[in-house]
Amino acid sequence: MHKRSSVGELVRQLRQELDRYSPGGKLPSSRALVERYRVSPVTVSRALAQLAAEGLVVTRPGAGAFRARPRTTAAPAGDTSWQEVALSADGASDVVPRSVDASGVVVSLAAPPPGVIEFTGGYLHPTLQPERALTAALARAGRRPGAWGRPPMDGLPELREWFAREIGGTVTAAEMLVGGGGQAALTTAFRALAPPGAPVLVESPTYPGMLAIARAAGLRPVPVPVDPDGVRPALLADAFRATGARLFVCQPLFQNPTGAVLAADRRAEVVAIAREAGAFVIEDDFVRRLVHEDAGPLPRPLVADDPDGVVVHVSSLTKATSPSFRVSAIAARGPALERLRAIQIVDTFFVPRPLQEAALELAGSPAWPRHLRSLSAELKTRRDTMTAALRAGLPELALPHIPSGGYHLWLRLPDGTDEALLTAAALRAGVALTPGRPYFSAEPPAGHVRLSFAAVAGTGEITEGVRRLRTAFDEVTGRKWQASARP
Repeated sequence: MHKRSSVGELVRQLRQELDRYSPGGKLPSSRALVERYRVSPVTVSRALAQLAAEGLVVTRPGAGAFRARPRTTAAPAGDTSWQEVALSADGASDVVPRSVDASGVVVSLAAPPPGVIEFTGGYLHPTLQPERALTAALARAGRRPGAWGRPPMDGLPELREWFAREIGGTVTAAEMLVGGGGQAALTTAFRALAPPGAPVLVESPTYPGMLAIARAAGLRPVPVPVDPDGVRPALLADAFRATGARLFVCQPLFQNPTGAVLAADRRAEVVAIAREAGAFVIEDDFVRRLVHEDAGPLPRPLVADDPDGVVVHVSSLTKATSPSFRVSAIAARGPALERLRAIQIVDTFFVPRPLQEAALELAGSPAWPRHLRSLSAELKTRRDTMTAALRAGLPELALPHIPSGGYHLWLRLPDGTDEALLTAAALRAGVALTPGRPYFSAEPPAGHVRLSFAAVAGTGEITEGVRRLRTAFDEVTGRKWQASARP
């Protein structure tokens, strides 16, 4: 039995048996639970910890676990209404009021209800994660001399060197900072490169977390349309002239959500346009390691061909490993690098050394390239399965671009289809999907949905998920799909 499922099953069984014990009554010892349920001591420990977190059990070191006593009186409710005034007054003089809205990000972070197929996930399913390699890397890292000591504030030199080699070009280890995950690195870059109240140019559509970071920093996102070849240079130049922006944020490789790759003839032009405007480009290279098996050679990161320090590059190991393996890197040159370093030190001091040591161990092990090869093949299989299922069962949803990297598809809904209603109907049908509206900083040109194929258990769930989505679509549009009617 998989470790996660065994913990959940033990929690369920213990929860049912708690009524057999009076409040304050002692549960069987951990050893007795191990023997009774034929699970490991670690599974018992985790199950008891979960029950304790739910307030059902109290654990006492050296004494055991006890059924929690019910609370006899509720804590008196306080009056927090004063905070509305305080938080509003805080930004009363801001040119662009800060707005902290995590709803667009929570969609891809929150687990759906049991039995619901997860087309919303932004991370790999546990079966795709290199759990054995990560466990081994962490174990080896913990045995390294000084592994629990204070690391250099910029990151371990060997890890910075590895990230620099991954980028290529003229980027050196001295121009790298190790960060605590891609989202944290992007937040640092936004704060370093744009003052509150300033406009920031963003791709349209773009990752909702990017928009959330900008608004939380008091910045004003300005959309620049993307087509299958990436951001459109002429519109980018127009946006710089119209707004006076000094920052453009983009994902040149397998853009989220469209999957577009910035075309070769646009790459240098985009950097040149920003340089002419006296602006920075934040390059979010978030899924380079999620390339599909049938992809051709990948273009180098923009920063690899930028000697003038226009591009600030962000990459991360998280997407290709585990949502909890939050190790990222920022590459920059000149005074911008010094500001980035200062902000990161003030915010976090440094990334925990054991994580950095584990990243080095993982990247240097034979298991790492094997994992990437196997992941590349599996992602292609899942993409092809979802594409075929959509074309056969939901041809009304337009699929303008099939990416050769990343973990999702971006679909345009038929005119007049309400994406919010479709999202709700899909959840009732047993499949969770991501509506397109949060990906636009202004009014969207049409309804869209994003479907992830990385967070599901396998191709069977993909096929079943599309079938359930068909049911939801029929409910919303009042249609009845007839497979025999397909041409």
